[in-house]
Amino acid sequence: MNLTKQDLIKQTAENVGINKGVADEVINGFLNSITAHLKVGDEITLHGFGKFSTKATAARTARNPITGDPVKVPAKRKVVFKARKALKDAVQ
Repeated sequence: MNLTKQDLIKQTAENVGINKGVADEVINGFLNSITAHLKVGDEITLHGFGKFSTKATAARTARNPITGDPVKVPAKRKVVFKARKALKDAVQ
C-alpha cells in the first residue's frame, strides 16, 4: 500500500482527534520546517524515529548507457535519512 500525503493527513486527524484542515496545516508546517533546515545544512534528529541530513556528492564523469559517451555529473547535495533503532525494531 502506498501512503499518500492526504492519507497521512486523514490518519493524523483521526489519531489526534482534530479536523483535516488543522492536520493539513500541521503536516505542511512540519514538512516545511524540515525542508528549510535541510536547505541550510542543518541535521534534524527525531529521537526514536530517525535523522535527516544532507550529504555532498562530488562532481564526476559518468557514461551514457546507450551511447557510451562520457557525461559530466555536477556536484550536488542529497538528502539522507537514517532510521533509529526504535523505528527499525518497530518495523521488524
